[in-house]
Amino acid sequence: MSGGGEHLKDEGSKIQVVGAGAVAGLVSRFCIAPLDVLKIRLQLQIHSLADPLDVHAVKKKAINTAQVFRNIYVDEGLTAFWKGNIPAELLYVTYGAAQFTTYRLTNQALKPLELSNGAEAFISGGVAGAAAASLTYPLDLLRTRFAAQGTDRVYASLRGGIRDIWQQEGLKGFYHGVGISVGQIVPYMGLFFSIYEVLRPPLADLSLPFGSGDATAGVTASMLAKTGVFPLDLIRKRLQVQGPSRSRYVGGKIPAYGKGVWKIARVIVRREGWRGLYRGLGVGLLKSAPASAITMWTYERVLKIMKESEVLVDA
Repeated sequence: MSGGGEHLKDEGSKIQVVGAGAVAGLVSRFCIAPLDVLKIRLQLQIHSLADPLDVHAVKKKAINTAQVFRNIYVDEGLTAFWKGNIPAELLYVTYGAAQFTTYRLTNQALKPLELSNGAEAFISGGVAGAAAASLTYPLDLLRTRFAAQGTDRVYASLRGGIRDIWQQEGLKGFYHGVGISVGQIVPYMGLFFSIYEVLRPPLADLSLPFGSGDATAGVTASMLAKTGVFPLDLIRKRLQVQGPSRSRYVGGKIPAYGKGVWKIARVIVRREGWRGLYRGLGVGLLKSAPASAITMWTYERVLKIMKESEVLVDA
């Protein structure tokens, strides 16, 4: 087993990296599912934050995080916090495996260029994020739509949701907002892996909760990167519920946005104010911190077990 100060990119065979990444995504998703549902509900509210008496806010009785949480629990029950969990679990497993695999392969391809660790990590993280996001986007869209439906169920089941989207919207229906998703994930993952690679070596040998500094490095990297790209994440969620059923999701009737990130951002700012671009940021940070910590901690531990057991060989 390599020392704690070595980089993520140098560890594990391809099969081990895929397996550890998949397990890390699965565990992380299950733990943070309630926060994910809460964040999505907040991001899809469209009332003006400057006017708490906005008709949509009064109708939906959901103005702040506490009220949204209460509404979900009272109106839909505890299990509602895991709405969309099946496509989300598939998303996180597939995304985790694709992300870590692409990250490792890209790092290896960049070695001959002799880039600095920071530049190498940024490029590899961006490429890994873009590849994983593109591959798993239909699952991401399904996760959002299921999490956004309240007592008025838009889709009765995952199979029914796939069928309805295909029949009503065609193949492009599964890719609403994919462009901005890739545009968001590239800087996010680039920043995340760059910060993580810088922080992990000095923190690796510290005696911290969870047994090492991996979790702390993951938390810090995620929070800084998430804040920088959050408006893009909000716009992506709004685009994912476009289509014939957009008026039926919790939060109010989502406008039919046109093309162009800046145009959509201007529409949101005009209707909801600048704070509208940051709806759910607090919950998003609260979610991303444990999610990244759990992901990186689980990934490092599972990979270590695989390497030490020598059950899997390099593919």
